[in-house]
Amino acid sequence: MDGPVDSDTDLHGPFGRPIFEDPKARALSRVGVVDIGSNSVRLVVFDGAARSPAYFYNEKLMCALGAGMSETGRLNPEGRDRALNALKRFQALAEGMSLPPLSVVATAAVREAEDGPDFREDVLRETGLRIWVIGGEEEARLSAQGVLLGWPGSYGLVCDIGGSSMELAEIADGRVGRRVSSDLGPLKLRDTKGGFKARDAQIKSVMKDLADHMGPQRDRLFLVGGSWRAIARVDMHRRGYPLHVLHEYRMDKKSVSQTVKYIKSQDLDELRQACGISNSRMELVPYAAEVLKRLVQTFRPKDIAISSYGIREGLLYEQMSQELRDRDPLIESCRFAEAKDARLPGFGKKLFRFVAPLFSKSDPARLRLVKAACLLHDVSWRAHPDYRAETCFDNATRANLGGLKHSERVFLGLALLHRYKNKRQGTRFADLEGLISDRATQEAEVLGKALRFGAMLWMSDTTADGTALDWHPRKKLLRLRLTEASVPLYGEVAEARFASLASSLGAETEIVIRR
Repeated sequence: MDGPVDSDTDLHGPFGRPIFEDPKARALSRVGVVDIGSNSVRLVVFDGAARSPAYFYNEKLMCALGAGMSETGRLNPEGRDRALNALKRFQALAEGMSLPPLSVVATAAVREAEDGPDFREDVLRETGLRIWVIGGEEEARLSAQGVLLGWPGSYGLVCDIGGSSMELAEIADGRVGRRVSSDLGPLKLRDTKGGFKARDAQIKSVMKDLADHMGPQRDRLFLVGGSWRAIARVDMHRRGYPLHVLHEYRMDKKSVSQTVKYIKSQDLDELRQACGISNSRMELVPYAAEVLKRLVQTFRPKDIAISSYGIREGLLYEQMSQELRDRDPLIESCRFAEAKDARLPGFGKKLFRFVAPLFSKSDPARLRLVKAACLLHDVSWRAHPDYRAETCFDNATRANLGGLKHSERVFLGLALLHRYKNKRQGTRFADLEGLISDRATQEAEVLGKALRFGAMLWMSDTTADGTALDWHPRKKLLRLRLTEASVPLYGEVAEARFASLASSLGAETEIVIRR
């Protein structure tokens, strides 16, 4: 598998040298964050490749701290007790995991409640945890940074809805711009006197003020927050959508309108059970749906994406160096997986150079997926041989990987399925084939079979020198160049896999041996 190896850029391509072993990155490999919201209190412990962190631990309790605040001005007493007990547990867990000090933030409920300072003192006294109460604009900034963690260089409008507030922030060129906070949280709207007409008038008035402050925002709308995710689950259920991964799920203005009507027409308890939504969350969904409908009508985004990353991921992003922020979260995560689980870490780099001629006309977005597939091609080798193909497909389509559209998840999963299996008939791909075009399906098959063949050529740098694929699409000719040192690796099984790759390309084959 030949190719230039004179520099770091040549070795690692446009993605740079792997950074997860850098001490600056490894210092972030185990970070605990607590988010005290108006509706929920959550602990997340991040672990793994710092640029695309895995969720080492994730626990949430629906405390409804902000329930009834519109009338009393104080935290919900029952919710306050439950939150304090949850924080005691979280601190004990952190000590058991030997974590650095937890980062604890509180948003609208604690910020606005008369007894918010008393609650913070109770927490400090009984747990030793210091709560950082953040303002609305800071909440918007951190949520937007969470989106940037998953979508580096993304642009558009981030909307984070909590129980008692809703924040907006614009992002462009990897930076957070204008931002604003409002009181359009479903807990507050639920307490509005006057019913639907009063709520609708309030939402309309506040949304106009938000639009005046933020200006035109016709790019992508990123939705952050549990109520938005619940609505997305309902949208998936209504559409019969086959991939139940919320991150990067897409909606448009029409689907939002249809789902809002659908929510109004359904029995909420039956809908909650069908969609796997908690009781306390489902109670707020109708109010959040009213806000979402007006939000989309007001800002008219070109498309809508659900983000599972928000304020907690924004706190992690806050601690990253710019070098780490600029990295591709997908590629860094795949590199980490290869280093941890592959039988021959580093071979994915050689494999990428080997299969790259088949994709010489591909755009950077496709080459990125080719690179990811090469890095992941061997990380599931411990699975039973009869289930490796399905395991690879499931890992790619359902794993916590940042920076992947759903169609790209399916492409990556299908390529890795073909890494271990020639045929896809009878696999779980059948359930998801509607999410990917016929052309992309064909390209994924070619990539997978190229990985399947290339994996036969485990070789040292010496035997790799001069071994390569040449692809001539006009002639429909696939040439394999071998050296005398690599000829013994081209056995019967390798020959059969090479023929299968050529068949997927509709190509004739040619073998050239360099002497």
